[in-house]
Amino acid sequence: MAGQAPTIQVPTDAELLQAQADLWRHSLYYLTSMGLRCAIKLGIPTAIHNFGGVTSLPDLMAALSLPASKQPFLGRLMRVLVTSGVFAAGGDNSHSEAEAELFRLNPLSRILVDGVVADEHHSQTSFVLAATSPFYTEAALGLADWFRKDIAGPVPSPFEDVHGASLFHESTALLDQELDELVTEGLAAHDNLGIGTIMRECHDLFKGLESLTDCCGGDGTTARAITKAHPHVKCTVLDLPKVIDKAPSDGIVNYVAGDLFHSVPKSQAVMLKLVLHHWSDEDCVKILSQCKDAIPSHEEGGKVIIIDIVVGPSLGPVMFEAQLLMDMLMLVNTRGRQRTENDWRELFMEAGFSDYKIVKKLGARGVFEVYK
Repeated sequence: MAGQAPTIQVPTDAELLQAQADLWRHSLYYLTSMGLRCAIKLGIPTAIHNFGGVTSLPDLMAALSLPASKQPFLGRLMRVLVTSGVFAAGGDNSHSEAEAELFRLNPLSRILVDGVVADEHHSQTSFVLAATSPFYTEAALGLADWFRKDIAGPVPSPFEDVHGASLFHESTALLDQELDELVTEGLAAHDNLGIGTIMRECHDLFKGLESLTDCCGGDGTTARAITKAHPHVKCTVLDLPKVIDKAPSDGIVNYVAGDLFHSVPKSQAVMLKLVLHHWSDEDCVKILSQCKDAIPSHEEGGKVIIIDIVVGPSLGPVMFEAQLLMDMLMLVNTRGRQRTENDWRELFMEAGFSDYKIVKKLGARGVFEVYK
C-alpha cells in the first residue's frame, strides 16, 4: 500500500491573501535595495539636499539632467523609496494634494548626502554601493550550494567560495580594485558614524586615561575625536600598512602599521570598534589575547573598550531585524558574525579576561569595558 501523502493545514482566505502579499514583499525586497543603489548612483539624496532638503519631481529631474520621458518612472521609483522609508513625501508642515509630488530628506537619506563637511556627517553611500554590488549579491546567490558543500577545516565564507578572495584582504583588490576601494571607504564611513554620540553618551569612558590604542582605526577619525574631547589622552592608531600609508600626518595621532593578530602597541586602554564581528570566535580570542597583553591590570586602569553590535530583541522588531540582517551580511561575506551578550561574555572569558561591563547601549551597538 502506497504511503499516504502528508496533509497540510489550509489557510483561511484572509490568511492566504496576506501570505501571498508577504511572499511578494520578501521575494522582491531586493528591488528596494536596487532602487536605493540607483538613487545613490543618480545622486538623488545630494540633489535634494542642494534644494534645501525638499524638492518637486520636475525640479529633481532637471537637477539630475534626466530625459523628460523618464519622469513618470522616476516618480515610481521615488514612491517605493518613500514607502520603504528612504525618503519622505510632502513639505515639512503640509500634506495637501498639491504637494503630493514633493520629496524630502529624512534622517536616513541625510546620511546618503555626499560633499558635506561636518564632523558628525559620514556619508554612507560607499557602504550601500558595496553591499549592493554584484560581488556581494553573487555570493548571496551561492548560499544553497555553499550549505551543501562538506568542507574540511576552516569554513570559507560564501564570498570566498564564489570569488576566491577575502574581504579586507589584499586579494580583494586583485579581484576588483573598485570593489576594494568601496569596501574600504564603506567600512570607514560605517565605523565612524556615531562617534559623536559615543563621545556625548559615554564621556566617562575615556576619563582618566593617559593612552589608548585604536585597533583598525583607519585614518584616525575616531582617535582624533577622542583627543579633541580628551586632550590628555595620547592616541595611537594600529592598522594595516596600506591604510596607514594614506593616513594624515598631522601630529595629533600616532600611527603604527601592523597586524593586531601579532602585536598591539602597549597602552592603558585598547579599543576595538566594529572590528570583531568580522572574525570567527577563534580569531576573536586571538585578537583579544593580544589586546589583553597590551594593557595593564584593572587596578592600574587597564581595559579593552569594545564597541560592537549586541544582538537582542529588546529594542523592538525593526532594530532586531536590522541586527539579524547584519549577521547575514557577515555570514555571506566574512567568517564573522554578530553576537548576543552571552556570546560576547564567552569570548571574553575564553580570552582570559576576568570581568566586563556594558557601559551603554546605543541603538544596535553596545559599549563594553573588558578587564584583565
